[in-house]
Amino acid sequence: MDNRAGEMMVFVQVVEAGSFSEAARQLMMTPSTVSKLIARLESRLGIRLVERSTRRLLLTREGEFYYERSQRLLADLDETEQQIAHGGAEPEGLIRVNSSVSFGAAALEPILPAFWEAYPKIVIDLSLSDEVVDLYLERTDVAIRVGRLPDSNLVARKIGETKRRIVASPAYLERRGAPQTPEDLLNHNCIGFNFRRANPVWPMREGGRIVERMLSGSLLTNNGETIRRMAVAGVGIGRIADYHVRGPIARGELVEVLADSAITEADEIHALFRGAQLLPARVRAFLDFAVPRLQRFLAEEPTAIAPPVT
Repeated sequence: MDNRAGEMMVFVQVVEAGSFSEAARQLMMTPSTVSKLIARLESRLGIRLVERSTRRLLLTREGEFYYERSQRLLADLDETEQQIAHGGAEPEGLIRVNSSVSFGAAALEPILPAFWEAYPKIVIDLSLSDEVVDLYLERTDVAIRVGRLPDSNLVARKIGETKRRIVASPAYLERRGAPQTPEDLLNHNCIGFNFRRANPVWPMREGGRIVERMLSGSLLTNNGETIRRMAVAGVGIGRIADYHVRGPIARGELVEVLADSAITEADEIHALFRGAQLLPARVRAFLDFAVPRLQRFLAEEPTAIAPPVT
């Protein structure tokens, strides 16, 4: 009898448990039975999925691919059976979503109440972090990424583009003076990011050429939302995405500085997910609901923006 779904289930359990013995305990099988099932699976596929030469269970490249596909297939199978059992009811279940702190707070969180009105049986497991997560290791269904995408087998749906603005509060500028040239930033408290992928310099136009200013300040942080709040509080000058600051600028809490000197190359924003053809219905529903609304959010023009300080 063909029991590929059962083999997939055992394989996924082994990967997530981290060992054959722990998976056997959770499945109420003997370790030898689990080992034989995985060996039979590898024999049928003609490829090694798990490296057994180390104390820590490691997947081969093919094993990682098979694990990711098995997860989706088993989730889709479970969802199909649940919907059939409930008369073809609407999508339900858990979706793990990751986004940067600022974009999540400004754009994603506000649309969730309407999403739950449309899909009340879907649970969102939302993580906000400006660190780049591994969708496979973190078992993330959808990740909102800002910036250039690395080559991968992930699928991307473009949400839009954003530019970075250099901003400070009126109180800070009154106290310290507004910078007139990029060189003036050397005498200011410039708030920056602390993660490894962050660019430690701000590219600027100066005298007809592009220069990169290595700046410093009293605060380094791992998310743009903290930079925005500290800038509003008058701590220093920040360089963050325009969707972050258009509200505070419109309310007069922040003003843009050095607008003519700042390099405002656009950063693309994408929704990343694993595979297009085998998406569970709940993930597809989330993408189809969220992406158009996030696109409209980025396309909105800020109102009553104060002119930049020069």
